[in-house]
Amino acid sequence: MTQKLLIAGTVLSLLLSGCGQNAPELDGKNNITDGSDIGGDTVSIDENGGGYGSGGSMGNYNSSSDGFRSVYFGFGDYTISPNMESNMNTNVKVGSSASAKIKIEGNCDEFGTDEYNYALGLKRAKAVKDSLAAQGVSSSKMVLVSFGESSPVCTEPSDTCYDRNRRVDLRLVK
Repeated sequence: MTQKLLIAGTVLSLLLSGCGQNAPELDGKNNITDGSDIGGDTVSIDENGGGYGSGGSMGNYNSSSDGFRSVYFGFGDYTISPNMESNMNTNVKVGSSASAKIKIEGNCDEFGTDEYNYALGLKRAKAVKDSLAAQGVSSSKMVLVSFGESSPVCTEPSDTCYDRNRRVDLRLVK
C-alpha cells in the first residue's frame, strides 16, 4: 500500500510540474496589455506568409524582399534600436518610392505564449510603421501583420538563431 502511494505521488508530482516554457519576464516598459492603440489596417496570421543580440549587428541577415531590409529587436522589446538606423533609412527610401501597399510583418522567437508573441509581433510592426510614417512614408499604404512565433527564419536552439527571429520584415503587396 505504501509503495502504491509513493508511486502515485511521484507520478502526480511529475504531471503537475510539467515541462512547458515560461513566458519571458518583462520589467514593465514593454508590457503588452492593450491592442487598442494599434491603428491602421491589421491582418491576422497568414498561413502562407513567408534582434540584434549581443553578437553584433544583424544587418547582414535579411528576410525582407523588394529592396527592404529586416529590422531586428531585443528580447521582449519593440523599440527600434539605434543600430537598425541604416536598415530603417533603406526602408524609408524604398517605401517612399513604392506605389503598392507595404506589408509590415512582425515576428518573435519561440519564448512566450502564442497570444503574447502575436501581440509583441504586432507592436514591433507598429513601431516600424510609425517610424516610416514619421519619415514621410504614407501610412495609408502600410498594412500590419503579426506572425508571432509561427514564421521563424532559423530553428536552431541558439541565441544567434533566436535573435534572427525577433524581427520585422517588409514586402510589397502584389
